[in-house]
Amino acid sequence: MANLITVARLVLLFFVIWLIYVGNARVVTACMVLIALVFASDGLDGWVARKRNSTSSFGAVFDIMGDRIVENALWVIFADLDLIPVWIPLLVLTRGFIVDGLRSLSYSDGMTPFGENNMMRSVFTEWLTAGRFMRGFFGWAKAAGFVFLTGLAGYERLDTTDTLLGELYTKDWYILFGWALVWSAVALTIVRGIPVMIDAVGYFKETNGNPTSSR
Repeated sequence: MANLITVARLVLLFFVIWLIYVGNARVVTACMVLIALVFASDGLDGWVARKRNSTSSFGAVFDIMGDRIVENALWVIFADLDLIPVWIPLLVLTRGFIVDGLRSLSYSDGMTPFGENNMMRSVFTEWLTAGRFMRGFFGWAKAAGFVFLTGLAGYERLDTTDTLLGELYTKDWYILFGWALVWSAVALTIVRGIPVMIDAVGYFKETNGNPTSSR
């Protein structure tokens, strides 16, 4: 059931992406709500898995994979629409490949991305990547930033006369706030990956480069 929720999120995501490209101003406004829904449902799969006592390593990895697809797809399309520079999705994708690749090497040793069995070796890494506040703030910044970019995509390409988009995106405070969220999301995406890489090096040193050798 939890994995089906992840699949449903991805189906909704690609439907919304299609609408962003082909819809009018009012459709794009609706897409802003749907993007918020995609992110709001992020924790639903994990909650269902815990409620049904069906948590698994596969589920944890599949959940992260779904999150990566959502984030990477949105960064790519907004670069394609010339709203953000192309180096942003390239940097985010590179960070994701490195972090997920390092984590995957530890899965054979029974490690999980979060929880008790993980590669985190420092309190700082745990706070930055798994702490309730940081995960919540990071998730909120990403969601709000992508909602902002979704609306901006419609505002810059479509006739927004007498629409909510036309009302919102002519307000300087909203534009400044939206871009602050976007750049916060980019910065946190990169910064949160650095201690994971450092701790991964320490973990593999402990296991002599072979995760399964220590257990």
